[in-house]
Amino acid sequence: MAWFSLLVAGICEMLGVAAMNMLNRRRNWQSVLLMVLAFGGSFLFMSLTMKTLPMGTAYAVWTGIGAAGGTILGMIFYGESKDWRRIVFITMILGAAVGLKLVS
Repeated sequence: MAWFSLLVAGICEMLGVAAMNMLNRRRNWQSVLLMVLAFGGSFLFMSLTMKTLPMGTAYAVWTGIGAAGGTILGMIFYGESKDWRRIVFITMILGAAVGLKLVS
């Protein structure tokens, strides 16, 4: 259950970063609300995760999901570079997260 809540926390983190980008593009209350809810959900599920998993593992996986997911969302929705080197490093981040799961 802790790993599921960690995954949800990471997805909420991705949504929060995307909402922050939306807020920078157009200032409206919907973007603010989405950002607050997404980051709030991220912290809520992260706190649930840390009741079971070690802080270092949980934080590393959470930030990895957020960073890799935010980069992927930027590539898909905001026209950011899809250079093969970026994809290799995203894969490395996700591989490290999987590695932490395997040793925890």
